[in-house]
Amino acid sequence: MSIPAVGDPAPTFTLPGMIIRDGVRSDAEYDLASEYGRTVVLAFYPGDATPVCTAQLCSYQQELDDFDDLGAVVWGISPQALDSHETFARGASLTFPLLSDIASAVVRDYGVHVPGLGLRRSVFVIGPDGILRWRHVGLVGLRFPKAAAIRAQIEQLVA
Repeated sequence: MSIPAVGDPAPTFTLPGMIIRDGVRSDAEYDLASEYGRTVVLAFYPGDATPVCTAQLCSYQQELDDFDDLGAVVWGISPQALDSHETFARGASLTFPLLSDIASAVVRDYGVHVPGLGLRRSVFVIGPDGILRWRHVGLVGLRFPKAAAIRAQIEQLVA
């Protein structure tokens, strides 16, 4: 599938995910449509505990309070299982949900699947109305948008 364009409705999905809060893992189903009314940042990343993925998600963790103050939630999405996500989240002190897309269905819906390689590192900002408002799709897996760039996009939505 092609990458949705800014201004298109964001492909909806429900995925299993987990979050670590106060040292306790909580599993849940994460449904994008249930978040309508708030801004959602989807951070697609290739693999748990890899150097670039760790740097990317830790940078978002550092800005999480700013995202929350703007009414936005951050979800990390990758093809690993929840147990792998738990190990990664604990090791990197991540406190936002990590969703498991083992079948890569959502990765395909967002057009970031790369056959044989997994996925392109990508970030999508979805407005409270369910419309894609900003995207960054990496050509190679070593670059990712900084938290400040994402925050600037969210600030435009709430201005």
